[in-house]
Amino acid sequence: MILLPQPPEPLGLLACATMPSGLSFFRVSSVCHWPCCIFGGLVWILIASSLVPIPLIQGWVMFVSVFCFVATTALLVLYIIGAHGGETSWITLDAAYQCVAALFYLSASVLEALATISMQDGFIYKHYRENIAAVVFSYVATLPYVVHAVFSLIRWKSS
Repeated sequence: MILLPQPPEPLGLLACATMPSGLSFFRVSSVCHWPCCIFGGLVWILIASSLVPIPLIQGWVMFVSVFCFVATTALLVLYIIGAHGGETSWITLDAAYQCVAALFYLSASVLEALATISMQDGFIYKHYRENIAAVVFSYVATLPYVVHAVFSLIRWKSS
């Protein structure tokens, strides 16, 4: 009987069904946390400095960017120090949070784009450009959250 080797998992992204901790957190499997923090912080800064004609939209986008930045940074620190202790409940928490964050960021991006389109006429061009930058970085921040949500769901399913 000939045994064929198992195909390797792509890029080692799904190498383990447990949450990484310590220095192992800096492997490829957890690389999505860093862009989420960086681009989330940029969205926070851009929205805080921009002028959005509809305060409700600006409030939602600010809430999403601040909430996701703080929660992602807190989870990043907790994972690095190993607070999860290898429990599978943290895998469920990670998957749930990443899905909610991806949905929040997608809704905030769409609303910010809508507000930016509505301010084409009658606003200072500088404010319009700031809002365009906020929309672009909001969609860029959405991408790592969606990717991380997919990988977190795969990790959750295999645990």
